[in-house]
Amino acid sequence: MSRNKAVDTSTASQIRGSDTASGQRGRVMRTKPADYELVPFPTTQRVIAALQRLSEHKHMIQVLTEVDVTIPRQVIQEQKARGAEPLSFTAFIAACLGKAVDENKAVQAYRKGRNQLVLFEDVDISIMVEHEVEGQKVPLTYVVRAANRKTAREIHQEIRAFQKLHTAEVLPIPRLVQRWPGLLLLGGRVLLRSPFYRKRSAGTCGITAVGMFGKGGGWGIAYATIYTLFLTLGGISQKPGVVDGHIAIREYLSLTVSLDHDSIDGAPAAHFVTRLKELIESGFGLLDQEVIAEQASTTALSC
Repeated sequence: MSRNKAVDTSTASQIRGSDTASGQRGRVMRTKPADYELVPFPTTQRVIAALQRLSEHKHMIQVLTEVDVTIPRQVIQEQKARGAEPLSFTAFIAACLGKAVDENKAVQAYRKGRNQLVLFEDVDISIMVEHEVEGQKVPLTYVVRAANRKTAREIHQEIRAFQKLHTAEVLPIPRLVQRWPGLLLLGGRVLLRSPFYRKRSAGTCGITAVGMFGKGGGWGIAYATIYTLFLTLGGISQKPGVVDGHIAIREYLSLTVSLDHDSIDGAPAAHFVTRLKELIESGFGLLDQEVIAEQASTTALSC
């Protein structure tokens, strides 16, 4: 009995633009035009998928709330109207988060073993920043160190400086891990048990913004995160609100606050969310910076 011999032909995945099927003697036969294209799975996305698996066991509280951001957005728009560089809205939220956590550091505590929590003095905020990698716009992590001791403008300048860096300077993960993300699972499960390593490599809490890519309200919910505290900024919508007893059109941010229930209970979490909303709605730090900027401008003109 004769056996079929292998034929050195193109594989199905190498033929683009057509459906394929195996014919006689193992040949790849072209059948009908296809309506799809096979493309490589981005290496950065493979890393993100591996990181999600590291934290999928956490028990997260998801707080969905709306925050009146009319005042801070007005201040930022006024900066733009005057020709000044408008402040990043994410940088402003990071400044508010740094202040709120500084007042209640338990919300960013990491567990150390079974019986201890580590309360860090600095609030190191991980922010997802869009950067061009391999010709595509992808979110990369930048950690703002000691955000509780920085202004919104200082955080804004750090983010802009990070966006201007070359690709080789901003990829925090070695090429070997990018190629084989499974290495993250092997080493990550051990390394992330250390709260000190976790802070040094990824910060103590995080922010991501999904509302910047569309208009209108809507919440985003983090599926898994290595942090005890994580904010997801959703969309911004306009709707009537009550201000000083009168109805007015206001702008509301859809905000999701994710907290690790293993480290923080519901009542402290609610107090924290309330304080964070107060800081955001009052335009924390923005109005003071506006006064300082105006005074500096007046001084310069009088000299």
